Amino acid sequence: MKTEKTDGGTLETWTPEEVAAALETGEIVLIDVRTPQEYALERIPGALLFPMSHFDAGALPTQDGKRIVFHCAGGARSEKIARAALAAGLDPVAHLGGGFGVWKGDKRAYLGTDMATGAPKLVNG
Repeated sequence: MKTEKTDGGTLETWTPEEVAAALETGEIVLIDVRTPQEYALERIPGALLFPMSHFDAGALPTQDGKRIVFHCAGGARSEKIARAALAAGLDPVAHLGGGFGVWKGDKRAYLGTDMATGAPKLVNG
């Protein structure tokens, strides 16, 4: 993981491998900051939706026992939200570098949509 010291604390940028391993062991809460439409079409299993447009750092879960990791489509929105969370006093905070695009590029499992039926389907799982 890459770390950056900011005025608000430590910003961590995690790889898909690090996020997948931490999800598997229950060490993190993965928060998807994309739009509800993006989330409905495809998402990382276990990720919670908290769209950037409604972000409120005070409404985030506590970090007691679990780390918060944000993700979006390409990494820009999740980094912006992570920096906002740091500014609000959460520390450390992490985001998935490269976002969901890198996750899919790594052939990691995700829930997609079967366009013929509209039903969710596991991809790469």
